[in-house]
Order: sequence, then C-alpha cells, then structure tokens
Amino acid sequence: MKSSAPHDSEGLAITALLFIASETETLSRFMELTGIDPGDIRASAQDKRFLLAVLDFLMADEPLLLAFAASENLRPEVIVAAHGKLQRAVDPAHEAY
Repeated sequence: MKSSAPHDSEGLAITALLFIASETETLSRFMELTGIDPGDIRASAQDKRFLLAVLDFLMADEPLLLAFAASENLRPEVIVAAHGKLQRAVDPAHEAY
C-alpha cells in the first residue's frame, strides 16, 4: 500500500476508503451509491477510477469530508487537490473545477 502523504492522491484515497469503511452506515451508503460489492472493494482499490469515486463520495458530504480531514490532520483543500490529481489521471482532458 502506498503512503497517505498529501502528495500521494492514491494513498490518500485508500486512507479515505479505510475511514469510510470504519463506520458501517457510511460504508453501506458508499456501497449503495457506487454499486460495489463488499468482496470487490480490495481489488477495486487498485483502480484509479474507484479511488476517484472514494474521493467523490467524501467531497459530496461536507461533514464527512471535514471529519476525514480532521482525522488525518489535513486541510480539506489537500483532499480536493488529491481529487483533482486523480481526476486528471483518469481523464487527462477533464477541466479542473
């Protein structure tokens, strides 16, 4: 597994996935929204599109985003930047927002 250093967007997304998985209700909501089965999560964590979906999920829920940022002692902007980096990796033509 990669480091979750702020410059490592994939590692940060994996750390976010672990954070999401730590609460049953949040994990259930994530799986429902993404359509992923529990048995597929580990393999999917190797896919940048899946990791982007993890950060999308966080960014769509401000209280969750802030809780994750606080748990990792990060500014939310670091997570937004990681999201942008993954978005560009998945779709290089995508305009940053």
